[in-house]
Amino acid sequence: MKRIGILALQGAYEAHRKAIQRAGAIPVPVRMAEELEGIDALIIPGGESTTMLKIAGDQGLVDPLRRFGREHPIFGTCAGAIMLATEVTNPAQESLGLVDISVERNAYGRQVDSRVVHLTPEAALGGDELEAVFIRAPRITRLGNGAKVYLRYQGDPVLVGSGRHIVATFHPELSDDDRIHKLFLDSVGNGK
Repeated sequence: MKRIGILALQGAYEAHRKAIQRAGAIPVPVRMAEELEGIDALIIPGGESTTMLKIAGDQGLVDPLRRFGREHPIFGTCAGAIMLATEVTNPAQESLGLVDISVERNAYGRQVDSRVVHLTPEAALGGDELEAVFIRAPRITRLGNGAKVYLRYQGDPVLVGSGRHIVATFHPELSDDDRIHKLFLDSVGNGK
């Protein structure tokens, strides 16, 4: 059974733990660099990207996360997508630079502008509409070469695969629909 690490520094890691269990893998909390060993992939959850980067820096995790992402799949949701991007604006901030995208922080509004929408997925996800929870969500403003868009909202890509990684600008862990977590688990098995 696949062992999926969940960066458990801050944010919605508990909801991801439950989603990964429902999707058929073993969730493993990751708080220190040595905990990256023995996992097949990693999820960086939503939360506050600047806070997660500060804690990761304090724990000596930034470079180990970059090294891990060069060899293993990472799924970043909301703040996790910001952390994986190569360029971050509004304001500019450091990132891991593992996914060739540009993101604008808080592009869909403040906390009070949070929303739940129903989106029609691309063929790879199949099925009926998918619930997407947007909370202070970033917007992907540029896609690198080879990026595959699985889901759009208001014309913007909100679920994107790039190489071995997947990013979502919303919170799939807050829905009972496990299709996106299963998509990630499938990518882990394909050795992308």
